[in-house]
Amino acid sequence: RLMSIKLTGMTVSILSARDVDFLLFDWLRTQELLERPAFASHSRETFASVLELAEPLAREKYAPHHRANDLQEPRFDGTSVTLIPEVGAAVRASAAAGFLRAGLPGEDGGGGLPLSIGSACMAWFHAANTATAAYSLLSMAAGNLIRTHGTDEQRRLFAEPLAEGRFTGTMALSEPDAGSNLADLQTRAIPQDDGTYRLFGRKMWISGGDHELSENIVHLVLARTPDAAPGTRGISLFIVPKYLVAQDGSHGERNDVVLAGINHKMGSRGTVNTAPVLGDGAHTPGGAPGAVGHLVGSVGQGLPIMFSMMNEARLGVGIAGTAVGYAGYLESLAYARERLQGRRPGQSPADPQVPITEHPDVRRMLLAQKSYVEGALALMLYCSRLIDDAHSLDGDAAAEAAALTGLLTPIAKSWPAQWCLEANSLAIQVLGGAGYTRDHSVEQHYRDNRLNAIHEGTHGIQGLDLLGRKVLLDGGRALGMLVTRITATAERAQAVAGPESVVSVGQRYAADLLAMTSRLVEVSGSVGGVAAGHPESGARVMAEATAYLEAMGHLVIAWLWVEQWLVAREGDDALHAGKRAAAEYFMTRELPKVAHLLDLVAAHDGLTTALDPDVL
Repeated sequence: RLMSIKLTGMTVSILSARDVDFLLFDWLRTQELLERPAFASHSRETFASVLELAEPLAREKYAPHHRANDLQEPRFDGTSVTLIPEVGAAVRASAAAGFLRAGLPGEDGGGGLPLSIGSACMAWFHAANTATAAYSLLSMAAGNLIRTHGTDEQRRLFAEPLAEGRFTGTMALSEPDAGSNLADLQTRAIPQDDGTYRLFGRKMWISGGDHELSENIVHLVLARTPDAAPGTRGISLFIVPKYLVAQDGSHGERNDVVLAGINHKMGSRGTVNTAPVLGDGAHTPGGAPGAVGHLVGSVGQGLPIMFSMMNEARLGVGIAGTAVGYAGYLESLAYARERLQGRRPGQSPADPQVPITEHPDVRRMLLAQKSYVEGALALMLYCSRLIDDAHSLDGDAAAEAAALTGLLTPIAKSWPAQWCLEANSLAIQVLGGAGYTRDHSVEQHYRDNRLNAIHEGTHGIQGLDLLGRKVLLDGGRALGMLVTRITATAERAQAVAGPESVVSVGQRYAADLLAMTSRLVEVSGSVGGVAAGHPESGARVMAEATAYLEAMGHLVIAWLWVEQWLVAREGDDALHAGKRAAAEYFMTRELPKVAHLLDLVAAHDGLTTALDPDVL
């Protein structure tokens, strides 16, 4: 099955249900989750029906306004934000279909579905219209944070309406003078006699910060109490609703949150991006200025609590980047199959022109895209499966799944953002001049996807997190777990039986994978000690954190391509043959890049740390 939409006169597929099924059921064997108590109430048919429900919802409610979302971006009249009505219709349809609460436990009124299934459904929505899908992503993550860290009252008044789709959520972290560096944020939270707080400050880059899509907006705001310690240890987290909520759940007066303006973005324009102001006195709830906020957790624990939402959002960003890359790939593939241009070598000018898929360089660009987007989708569904394992297994197995999720999250956020954007760039190139026009969606896909390397922690920040924290955590324990899994895959590839051609490919893939894994372990060990114990040398090491992120990301994707090859190695249909071709491309064209990147990390030559900024 290929879900199709009609754009600019050409039928374009945005995601392959056959690939989703292959990854979920042939490779990850998601049906085996049904043997665990947490998912025993479901069946393979339940999983299939949910996936099949997501397809038409994406096609009918999300895809038709993909272009309109870009051309008719949000408008702010100084008081309120207006979006095209189709956005609200799609968000409400998702909520009505139960997608916002599909992954919640049954005792919380949810569907109790594995995240593996939920992530695949979100991929459909992002592929159809990522700007509209972002509202649901934020609302689910906000509700999960409140459900995990809030009080019973906060869960009832805020998390439940978020799950119902009556409220939407935001994460209000950055400020005009404190973007990614949250240690310098200045928003103040003043305690009140009734147990609430009054917040004063300015925020920036807040997606979904104002609109009329929902009854209420739940802002999750980082701020400092009067006696807060400096740096990140002094940050607390507050629920700040657009409208106050009474004990019976009814709406009260408008809270003291307004907009200084909205940001006009390069892409993903339908997700309104705002600059909120808290406590400027435009509204005075209870007769006093200041935005009313409710403390979540304890004072000073705001950033650790917010990380539960940030990490969920980072995986969501990875799914978004993957899906947008996938949509661009399939559009360029459909175009290339129909576009007639040139002839095969040796043909006469009188011979008919051939589809451009007959040209090796076009095949190269399509195969590269395929290897990136299908590799990224494998990564995102693998991380989702790890989270399912962490929640449904016990003891060491659950702990290992959680540790691996933490290690892979920076890669899952950044690798699709970088390489599925490259897929979008190649899609434009395949279409040539047509791709550089607004008559085809590939240029919009590129603009939409460019954001994903920036928000929820930039590419560079993910590298610092991976090399500076995740790899060194617990003496490299999680990295050791990953290496064990990669090694097991290589050993399976070494042991494959069958025709000599298959055996030789398996042995080559295993040897290359093991060699690069060994080099990663070697470099990780050598620079890890330097980074931990020598400030000056450590700074040079951390300056190469992005190279480390890209190297480890490519190694992980290579591993997952060998995993897919092991399942697809003997299939005789186009799906399996395509998997084998994409695996070969990645192993021969992409995996060798890891060696150069690791050499840069190992050398940590200080080029950028010693550079005089005046020469730039």
